[in-house]
Amino acid sequence: MDPPGRSRPGPAQRPADHLGVGGAASAAAGERRVEAGQRDPEGRVGFFRLGARPDPATVVTLVDELKDRFGVEPVLRVLNVAVSTYYGWLAQTANPSARRAEDAELAVEIAEIHDVSGGTYGSPRVHAMLRRQGRRVGRKRVERLMRDAGLQGAFLRKKWRIPSTRSNPKATPAPDLVNRQFTAAAPNRLWVADATRIPCGEGVFWLAAVRDVFSNRIVGWRCSDRCDTDLILGALEYGIWSRDVRDGQLIHHSDRGSNYTSFRFAQRLADNGILPSMGSVGDSYDNALMENFWSTLKIELVYRNSWRTRDEAENAIFTYIDGWYNTRRIQKDLGWRSPDEYEAAWHTHQAQQDETAIVQPEPTGAR
Repeated sequence: MDPPGRSRPGPAQRPADHLGVGGAASAAAGERRVEAGQRDPEGRVGFFRLGARPDPATVVTLVDELKDRFGVEPVLRVLNVAVSTYYGWLAQTANPSARRAEDAELAVEIAEIHDVSGGTYGSPRVHAMLRRQGRRVGRKRVERLMRDAGLQGAFLRKKWRIPSTRSNPKATPAPDLVNRQFTAAAPNRLWVADATRIPCGEGVFWLAAVRDVFSNRIVGWRCSDRCDTDLILGALEYGIWSRDVRDGQLIHHSDRGSNYTSFRFAQRLADNGILPSMGSVGDSYDNALMENFWSTLKIELVYRNSWRTRDEAENAIFTYIDGWYNTRRIQKDLGWRSPDEYEAAWHTHQAQQDETAIVQPEPTGAR
């Protein structure tokens, strides 16, 4: 099509396969002379050339009028509408009641997924869950239906960042073995750890946690009234008890808080063959994965609830971490799988590789 404002060449300059009846093919066929709008789709769709995108219903109607004479694709070329787009519009306009019924059914599924997530899933995770369930649906459509239903994911409404650790100037910190490269090739190769404050009606208490970098799984956590070495050791012991920790293969990374640099904590790491690694004090970039988890926990749980007692808060944290975050909450970085699903897939793959390595081909040779 010609850009707006540029004059078109006359009929004699058009290529032979042009749709206009003045072309050589039409003249040879001796086609009956008809109105300009009937013989040339350009005569009917010229009003689309001002740059505005035609609405779907108008395009479908116009193509229906002209397709028998000129064909669908030639008319769409003049309209500058993709064939796939046209057939999508045609499906919508052909049976709008069916489309509305499908939207209503899909909206119910979306609401169920959103409800199961505790109201935390936005459209990306809802869309991913639908695809996991075999639903072939567009992201924009999910966004529209969620917007129409007033559903949205959890998002940050306020910031509450209090430095959680203090260093001991007399302690010698471990070297930084991670250097902000938070990647791991397998489970139990790199753990990151930190502690944060949680509010409740009885005051503020502390939550310490340990996260496996490979799958983002929280492998250990513990609550206490005080942020001391016992709290930090409790989270570590939980991880050691629940995981397959092998001598010399695991790095434990934290900031340089006094509890992590304490002799008791360093000795417990050494007893289990775990290599200590430390970033700087209270630097979120040096422990970005734990800061990421704290942000998620507070956005999806802490800021959306109010607990009268610490017991209520701890029960909610247990349900969130062990009953949701580790087991069911899908993450984009994990291919829209939960940490447990991601690790299970890895273990299955490793087992298959081990079986393949065991099966050796029989030696060949002369008999």
